[in-house]
Amino acid sequence: MENAENISTAAIAALNSSDSSSADTSIIDGTDGGKHVVDGPLSTDIVNENTDILLNEIDSRIVKIRPMATPLDQISRIAGSKRAGGMVVDFYSVDTKPTVAKIKTDFDGNGTCDGDNDVMRSIINTTNNALFEPTETILVRGVKGYNADGTPSDSDLVLYVLAKTDDGKLIVTGINGAFSASGNYPGAIPPLSKNTQLIRMGRAASELDVQTSQFESLPVKAQNFCQIFKMQIEQSTLQKIANKKVGWNFSDQEEAAIYDMRLGMEKNFLFGIKRKIYNPIKRETVMFTGGIWNQAGKDFVINPAKFTADTLVEMMREAFTGNAGGKRKILIAGSNLIERINKLETTKVIAATETFVKWGIDFTELRSKFGKLYVLLSEIFDECGMADCGMIIDPDYIQKYSHIPFSTEPLNLKAAGIRNTDAIVLTEASCLTLRYPKAHMRITTATA
Repeated sequence: MENAENISTAAIAALNSSDSSSADTSIIDGTDGGKHVVDGPLSTDIVNENTDILLNEIDSRIVKIRPMATPLDQISRIAGSKRAGGMVVDFYSVDTKPTVAKIKTDFDGNGTCDGDNDVMRSIINTTNNALFEPTETILVRGVKGYNADGTPSDSDLVLYVLAKTDDGKLIVTGINGAFSASGNYPGAIPPLSKNTQLIRMGRAASELDVQTSQFESLPVKAQNFCQIFKMQIEQSTLQKIANKKVGWNFSDQEEAAIYDMRLGMEKNFLFGIKRKIYNPIKRETVMFTGGIWNQAGKDFVINPAKFTADTLVEMMREAFTGNAGGKRKILIAGSNLIERINKLETTKVIAATETFVKWGIDFTELRSKFGKLYVLLSEIFDECGMADCGMIIDPDYIQKYSHIPFSTEPLNLKAAGIRNTDAIVLTEASCLTLRYPKAHMRITTATA
């Protein structure tokens, strides 16, 4: 029997070892970035380890409480938050390299040439010489180039950056430039007046080139503070046991408290100011989170009295161009701005389609050639005196950080001799941050 027990123990150990090994090797990569479970069941541990599709249990309840009233909190909570190791959150945002500069000083059209097999070389000075590097091409907007035979062309002039001078100016030649005065050397460029627009295009290397000018993108460090949001709910013992005309219990009070707490958080997430303040009464430092309204990198100013379909097209153009964002964005706005959009006639350019449901929220979808805009009334703007204003956000580039995830904690006030009540405290310490600030845009009025 003793040997049998030893064999049984060894068998169980081997089985456990086999199961563990199987768990380690039960995830395989798919052909297009996915993951697949083999030789075992799909467990919660596997899902949590390999994806982030499972919501926190409390969050999954919270998002069902009036989601339309707090869209920012709703979206960020469903998308999931990153764990913050402290109350101060350092994050990085990266924007795109600029593409446009202008001629800084008038160029008179003079160039030089060293002789056979050479091209005309000219030196130009721009408002941002550091933007351009050797081997890059530049489109000169509004200035016409020349055909291969030297006759004027209908195409815009394109320059090629050969090198830079010691003081950073650009040495360029015209790809479709004119011939020199002698008619022997191509690449001459016509006079360029101040403020002529220059658009950076792609690089052009020669056959033997194996290197080019380096390009690095450095993220910009930013910081936000997590704010501790709290809500306390109490119910006396007599109130709990008393007969009631309606089924109003502690859970109903908790739901109402969570809704009120989310409304307050939504305002801080939008319009909060990042600060630390010393409370002389409590003798403690209080941290306040900075809202995304002040983090956005673009602005669009409207005239409420002259809001037309053209204004809406211009607004969507500004929101969807010149940034690294996607082609699906969200407009949350006050009632006045929503009303003006609703009064516009549907056109082929801007089409108001059916409602779109995502994150538990019903959006109205506007489609344009620039992108899709999901529109939602936010009464937070009305409450803050900004009914004419709004904000276009890119949901893919909003990140929530939580130092203390949403939690409930019971308070034993009876044992402490304070009050004969049942009490809980709702707590969350969190903040919102924006990546690619220019993917998000404030909409204000001239007087806002």
